[in-house]
Amino acid sequence: MRVVGGKYRGKVLKTFQGTEVRPTSDRAKESLFNILAPQIMGATVLDLFAGTGSVGLEALSRGAKEVFFTDVRRESLQIVKANLSSVKESTERVFLMDFKDALSKFSREGKKFDIVFLDPPYHTEFGEEALALIQRYELLSEKGIVIFEHDGKEILDVLDHYDRRKYGVAYLDFYREKTK
Repeated sequence: MRVVGGKYRGKVLKTFQGTEVRPTSDRAKESLFNILAPQIMGATVLDLFAGTGSVGLEALSRGAKEVFFTDVRRESLQIVKANLSSVKESTERVFLMDFKDALSKFSREGKKFDIVFLDPPYHTEFGEEALALIQRYELLSEKGIVIFEHDGKEILDVLDHYDRRKYGVAYLDFYREKTK
């Protein structure tokens, strides 16, 4: 696993042993950031269910202003911090907390995100719950979007679903606020 573009392009990232954690493939990541290219420069990004932090680090590499990383697993955040440190990025926006607590915290702080990336464990309802909380807490900026990586769930009636892409076994669904 590596950074596929931007100032850290080619940087090999630390990852997990085994198959318990399923990082976003380089192919999916490259395609995703080609889609996000017009929005990434100067963006505030949330990498929820961060895992290794590869998506958030890719965002930093391509010009995001700030990226927040959250995960419930201590081992995940140790890897995120190691990957950030390897490219001399700050680890101050790395949080060990459940996604519900993280979204509530950001809401209380009045935080707005331009891009939220959700990659919850497959075969859970965490993605659906996170989307509903993002909508309820109004965490998206005016043109903010959510990208939800999953294994083929139905399109959800939360926010406004506007695109779906498939990369191997992974689907990326794109959501934004519903127009009023």
